[in-house]
Amino acid sequence: MSAVVHERKPEAGSAGTLSGLTGGYLARIRGGDMGALPAVTALVVLCLFFWAAQPTFMTQGNFANLLTQGGAGIVIAMGLVFVLLLGEIDLSAGFTSGVCAAVLAVALTRQDWPWYAAIGVSLAVGVLIGLTLGVVVVRIGIPSFVVTLAAFLALQGVALKIMDNGTNISIHDKTVLAIANDNVPVLLGWALCAVAVLGYAAVLLLRYRGRAARGLAPESMAVLGLKVAGLALLLGAAVFVLSLERSYNPAFHSLKGMPIVVPLIAVLLVLWTFVLNRTSFGRHVYAVGGSQEAARRAGIDVDRIRVTAFVLCSAMAAVGGLIAASRANSVDPNTGGSDVLLKAVGAAVIGGTSLFGGRGRMLDAVLGGMVIAVIDNGMGLMGYSAGTKFIVTGLVLLLAAGVDALSRKRALPGR
Repeated sequence: MSAVVHERKPEAGSAGTLSGLTGGYLARIRGGDMGALPAVTALVVLCLFFWAAQPTFMTQGNFANLLTQGGAGIVIAMGLVFVLLLGEIDLSAGFTSGVCAAVLAVALTRQDWPWYAAIGVSLAVGVLIGLTLGVVVVRIGIPSFVVTLAAFLALQGVALKIMDNGTNISIHDKTVLAIANDNVPVLLGWALCAVAVLGYAAVLLLRYRGRAARGLAPESMAVLGLKVAGLALLLGAAVFVLSLERSYNPAFHSLKGMPIVVPLIAVLLVLWTFVLNRTSFGRHVYAVGGSQEAARRAGIDVDRIRVTAFVLCSAMAAVGGLIAASRANSVDPNTGGSDVLLKAVGAAVIGGTSLFGGRGRMLDAVLGGMVIAVIDNGMGLMGYSAGTKFIVTGLVLLLAAGVDALSRKRALPGR
């Protein structure tokens, strides 16, 4: 007589408990959905390693420098997430940021435009570049790799033309320079922290009520409380450290508070996360990235989604160019060049966005960008050469891509 084994099913209502959520998360990991776990693990391990090797790594001054150092790359990576979710690539994003930064600098210095008009025309140029790339890829049918590689080469020439074949343009506008060089007042930083925590709590509560109203098992209040408390602890610790005095001579020049670029990135993160998770456009992006043919049969305008993704990518590259120009106080032919594109793509992939399309989040760009910033900053403090930094960053990127490929293989039965 053969024995019959019955698999124990979770009790009703356990899905929203802490144990149920933990079990579900572990099941997703076993199924190949690693999420942000590799990036978070890498970030923690790297921070502990550099802290042990160079104690100055964990000073409040270096912490603030980390956030501003990775700002431009993180923003460009956010835009790249849109095209990567579709299984496409934009190799021109780096020089798009450089061209837009050059337009900004020329408008400010040579045309004497006000800062808001200069920023506006810079963003408009980014949108125009993205629209051109998207139309060529979608309407003509040339692979995005080829189109954006051609744009990568052409936009270098455009940037040189704008800057008279290599002239360095200094920026003196106080508003533009403040973006990556100034800090918000300490009290305002704490207020923004409180708004973020309360807003997150409100979103969780609305989600709880919505699931309950539809007869679905919501997360328990204990789990919601732990999530809110975790965010409050994380943000509170960061704001506390950034509120400490970082100047070597406070009597001459006080330096404390959250860098302005931090709330800027936070606003972009919340905005694009909402777009991807809570709008029909976001759902369509994931659908097209999963299968264009299935999305087309479901009535989704695939061409419009693909063009819009390139537009958003280039627009975010323009914002990244603005941050880079602000941090450098100038624009030159190297703005947006060198390793900018490679680090931006690496940030998205290291954070967990799949190169195969259909899987990724805006948070991936932030986590991956911080991993790259930590490597660059920590190895710089330890005195390693630029060559060593490139080697280590490349190995981390290769490891992240390998995890993505293996996870995808595990998630697809029969592969």
